[in-house]
Amino acid sequence: MKIDFRVMAIKINSPEQVKLLSAFLDRIRDDPRISPAHVSLYSALISYWHEKKFEHPMSVFSREIMPLCKISGRATYARTIRELHDYGYIHYIASYNHFLGSLVYFWDAGAAHKNNALIK
Repeated sequence: MKIDFRVMAIKINSPEQVKLLSAFLDRIRDDPRISPAHVSLYSALISYWHEKKFEHPMSVFSREIMPLCKISGRATYARTIRELHDYGYIHYIASYNHFLGSLVYFWDAGAAHKNNALIK
């Protein structure tokens, strides 16, 4: 199956997606480490999560996420997703197996500032 990446677009339209994106945008407001690449990647992950029917944890492949967030360099993608993890915006478990995607967990937007609860 060939995927036409030219027609892929970020779609944020469910209440769960809006809640996560709103909480993320509130948290990054005063975080000088966050760049447009981080915002774009996080938005793309939320959109992809919706496509995957809100599976949690979500299995992701860079080749599927990179066109959504308009990151063309593999090193930039790897650095940006790792930084989102290091900064506490997502929980990311890298997979170095080309057949198994890396795992991404979102923090519960309502509990993100209280006890860093993962969405179940």
